[in-house]
Amino acid sequence: MTDDFEATSTTLSTTTLTTGDGLSLEAQWAVPDEPRSKVVIAHPHPQYGGNMHSLVVSTLFTHLVSAGCAVLRFNFRGVGGSEGEHDFGEGEQLDVRAAVEAMAAVGSEQCPLVLAGWSFGADMALTCDAPELAGWFLVAPPLRVVNADRFKAASDPRPKRLAVPERDQFNPPDEARSAVAHWSNAEIHPIGGADHFLVGRTDKLNTLIDDFLADLSA
Repeated sequence: MTDDFEATSTTLSTTTLTTGDGLSLEAQWAVPDEPRSKVVIAHPHPQYGGNMHSLVVSTLFTHLVSAGCAVLRFNFRGVGGSEGEHDFGEGEQLDVRAAVEAMAAVGSEQCPLVLAGWSFGADMALTCDAPELAGWFLVAPPLRVVNADRFKAASDPRPKRLAVPERDQFNPPDEARSAVAHWSNAEIHPIGGADHFLVGRTDKLNTLIDDFLADLSA
């Protein structure tokens, strides 16, 4: 799949991430000279066709590149050109950490770094509490890929913004509110008219992540 990019001075390039257990992961990133923010995006479930070109990942990636952000997306282990095999949410935690470390090394330390994810990728993002992060942007997190005690971000004081589809088949807004009621600094933002796959509603995500990044920069 090829994404459509608006004219920009930022160059899209491929890169390789190395995980803590020695695997090489396929990734793409775009890094402007002076990024306004840095964002890592994790994709949905590999066993259901998820990869770094999936709809929401591509929408956010394209939008953020056009907005002057440094953005990195990657394929989890066993997907596309990434080594290894699916590890049911265990080894994938190392994949997320490798992506965060790679993006943290780019640009200024003062530039806020956000870890984003959709579905499976959102749950995997919640397992990472890397000190470099300024916050998490989570799209339709099922909150069931791994045990809740693996969600290190839940008790972390840094901000978490959850974009939850109004008609999500796995974790609709009311259930999500209940699940995160005890979390630290978490906000639920329902996406009206959308189900888990967000077809025709991805523009709302662009607005939400823009607002989140603006809040972090302020």
